[in-house]
This record gives sequence, structure tokens and C-alpha cells, in this order.
Amino acid sequence: MKLDNRGLEPPQPMMRTLEALEELEDTSTLLIINDRQPMFLYPELEERGYTHESEPLEDGSWQITIRKETG
Repeated sequence: MKLDNRGLEPPQPMMRTLEALEELEDTSTLLIINDRQPMFLYPELEERGYTHESEPLEDGSWQITIRKETG
């Protein structure tokens, strides 16, 4: 599942991401693209049992890959 949050004002990107996670199957991956690094999202993901990998993109936005923690 891919979610493009660019152009949205906080807290909309975080809210959209958390809503998408509710629909995500445990074995699936959620890929989000944000205008900025979602620092407040990371602790929430960890608390809910998700791992995340973030990387900056050439246009200055951030791509975050979210997966359910296994093991």
C-alpha cells in the first residue's frame, strides 16, 4: 500500500498514516511519502509494534517504509 501525504498540513499526514495501518494486513508493507520527516510518528509506530525505515528523496520529501514487527 502506498500513501502520498505531500502537501498536507500536520496532523493530517500522521492521521492518514495511522488510519491506513488499521487496514494493513500483518504481512503487508505501507510506503508513505511526506514533505518532512515524521518525527512524532516514529514513537507511535514503535508503540504499535511496527518497524520503519526512512530515506530522504531527491525532491526533499521523505519516504518511510512501515512493516509489522515480526518475531
